[in-house]
This record gives sequence, structure tokens and C-alpha cells, in this order.
Amino acid sequence: MKKKEWVYREILYRVFEKDMHFFSQRSVKDACMISAGMVNKALEPLEQMNAIEKKPMGFHVISPKKILLYWASIRNLKRDIVFQTRVEMPVHKIEKLMPQVKFTAFSGFKFAFRYVPSDYSEVLVYGNSELIKQRFGEKEGIPNIIVLKSDMHLEKFKQTPLAQIFVDLWNLEKWYAEDFIKSLEKELKI
Repeated sequence: MKKKEWVYREILYRVFEKDMHFFSQRSVKDACMISAGMVNKALEPLEQMNAIEKKPMGFHVISPKKILLYWASIRNLKRDIVFQTRVEMPVHKIEKLMPQVKFTAFSGFKFAFRYVPSDYSEVLVYGNSELIKQRFGEKEGIPNIIVLKSDMHLEKFKQTPLAQIFVDLWNLEKWYAEDFIKSLEKELKI
């Protein structure tokens, strides 16, 4: 994941999970552990599409939905896959057997909201691929365990931020991802 995406994750985490709408570039820079120049570069397209309004001491989020959809459109989920395998067991058993991970997509939604809008057959996580490989092995077939590369910004969160779950769902080809996206839009009130 590109560092400018960390900026979008941080902004949207604060909007959706902390109900904040005004930010200083410095607070975002410090939270993401990147340069001020990188933050400003990430904010440029958001300002151009009128998703944020720059102010003297920071910026105000006008449209979190625009930011979310912009991030979803530039996210390259496949590039971040570090391990995948096939395990012949139901997803709820796979989830229980996972070592310490951050669940995203279908499982991330399930653990955030305690329900699922549709059945699903894959578990996507951010975590240690070697531990997961040791636990589940490497098997051929259509993958139902997909491990994504984490980053130091994501590691600061106890669980996967809701915006990250959304953009990961957006980039999945499974038909039932749409059911999860629609339900997540309702939960986020966008």
C-alpha cells in the first residue's frame, strides 16, 4: 500500500470512528509517520474534488464518501497479497484458528458489526504470513485464506479501520462483496 493511502486511512478512521472533521496536516503527518510533503501531496486530489477544504490551520472534511470512493478506486489489493492458500474447512473455523491478525473484508465486517449480510467463503487478513503458512500449510486450489501485507501505520490500530475494510471489499471480485459494501455504507451512514 502506498503511503498516501495511509493518509486516507487516518482521515477516514478519524471521521467514521472518532467523529472528527477538522484536522491539521501535522497531526496526520505524525499519526502516519510520514513527511508533511507526502501529506500535502495526498491531500491535493481531495481538494480538487471538493472532498476537503483547506483552512489556515488545517483542513475540513466536506465529503468523507468522496475520499472513501477515491481511495477505493486507487487501491490495488492484489499487489498487497503476500500469501494465499486453500483450506478445506468453513470460514468460521478458519477465523478461530488464525494467529494474531487484523481481519478485513468479510471477516472484518463480521467482527465489527456482529452480523453478515451474505454468506462468504474467504478469510482476508493482515498478518504474519509465515505464521499463517505454518498453521494452515500451502495447498493448491482456489484460495480461501488470503494474507495481505501490513504496514506500520495499520499496526497502530487494534483492529482494521472500517474504511480499510470498505476499500478492501471494493476491490474484491466476489459477487457477495457488493452485499457487504451496501451494508457497510448503511453502517457508515454514507
